[in-house]
Amino acid sequence: MSPSLAIATLGGIGRLKPAPGTWGSAAVLPAALLGPAWALGLAIAVAVIGWLALRDLFADDPDQDPGWVVVDEAAGMLLALAALPASAGWVGVGLAFLLFRAFDILKPWPVSWADNLGGPVGVMLDDILAGAIAGALLILLGAFAPGVL
Repeated sequence: MSPSLAIATLGGIGRLKPAPGTWGSAAVLPAALLGPAWALGLAIAVAVIGWLALRDLFADDPDQDPGWVVVDEAAGMLLALAALPASAGWVGVGLAFLLFRAFDILKPWPVSWADNLGGPVGVMLDDILAGAIAGALLILLGAFAPGVL
């Protein structure tokens, strides 16, 4: 397995069936234990490394977005986790997961806009936006309902 393919599939997790995107999102959930700053740093690193891997992997046909590519889900999920308070428990992590997956699957605007960009930027950006929207909702929930997360 080439390094770019290993990154794109998160070491083969993207080949799991059914719902590889869900598996890719779930794979990074333990990062919540590291706290928000680490989750944010990992989100940025995974986004950049993922974009570079996809650019390399799909150099001949950049408009691909096969289901086995799950590095984008990892980056978006990490961004949602970064919005949780350090004291968040499994309820907060579960809510972050559900919100991220909902925005990733339903693709409301601007997620749908990014998805239509195509290429490595579109592949990565739609999930980053889904994670950012999920994160924004988690921050609002924490502000208006302290102690819920």
